[in-house]
Amino acid sequence: MDGLTPSEQREFQSVVERRQMREFMTMYSNLVQRCFDDCVTDFTSKTMNNKEEGCISKCVEKWLKGSERMGQRFAEQNAAMMASGGSLGGASK
Repeated sequence: MDGLTPSEQREFQSVVERRQMREFMTMYSNLVQRCFDDCVTDFTSKTMNNKEEGCISKCVEKWLKGSERMGQRFAEQNAAMMASGGSLGGASK
């Protein structure tokens, strides 16, 4: 970024922000679709019943915890890779 003009830096930042927003919206949409498909089964009422609401809450909570754990593992792997000089050779399982 140091080699870019201020205008180019702003444009680059704008592109990055739009991409991050698009990725977030895709992720959110996928979560909503998955939890809805897994939890909502009764279409005889316009409101969700207690079982469906509980299922959706658990689905979202589980997904958020999984995403948080994945982020932690990614950070741990990244730190280990940096500590070993950036090589991927020692990270096999």
